[in-house]
Amino acid sequence: MDPFSLDGRRALVTGASRGIGAATARALDRAGARVALVARSREDLESVVQDLRHDPLALISDLAGVSSPADVAKQVLDSFGSVDILVNNAAAAARLATVDTDAAVIDHILAVNVRAPLLLIAGLVPSMIDHGGGSIVNLSSVSALLGTPRRAAYAASKGALDAATRSLAMELGPHGIRVNSVAPGVVDTALWAKNKLVPGVIESVERQTPLRRWATPEDIADVIVFLASDAARFITGETVAADGGMARTLDLYGGPV
Repeated sequence: MDPFSLDGRRALVTGASRGIGAATARALDRAGARVALVARSREDLESVVQDLRHDPLALISDLAGVSSPADVAKQVLDSFGSVDILVNNAAAAARLATVDTDAAVIDHILAVNVRAPLLLIAGLVPSMIDHGGGSIVNLSSVSALLGTPRRAAYAASKGALDAATRSLAMELGPHGIRVNSVAPGVVDTALWAKNKLVPGVIESVERQTPLRRWATPEDIADVIVFLASDAARFITGETVAADGGMARTLDLYGGPV
């Protein structure tokens, strides 16, 4: 059997209407999985669903709500019966100086980036245990690995998710459930469109990335699919930096190689 195949698997991807989430939903579908997609925008989500072949399920939900993750878990289990793969991709971010960050901003970031993934896991793990295991992939960030300015609350949330990943790997490993994080660097998505207009930003990102380019959503999606598959069957508790080498290198010179 092909260890990279996801034939017959059932997956849930949050934040699946665009960027990394949309690319991940498409990649899981290509690998053979039936995918449930969660997002806030029905129109954007439906455009992704149209690309999928294996009877996808679209769910509209704002995961910042206290009861939303449990509601989503129930809807998916009612439709799929069980879930083998959970990709916690939905995220909230704010690029603000700490002095301009208030309680509402912090609470929203933590609700989406930490509370929602943990509650989704709580809702879906019993099904995974009943069916002999599964794979959970949490989306972290290079901001959890490096100091990034004006992102303290966001970085804190992603660092918390990485810590939870390690604890969950210990807790759920005996049940055959693997838990890993993927930490992208700078990904060329709509979220970075405005930043790319700032003079020097494109060159700065490329200079700090050994591979000398921005990531595409598909670059990250393929890592997620690998971790979801049996090809990664002995990998758990890891935060995999999919960042072109950004988090592990330092360009002291700053010029061309």
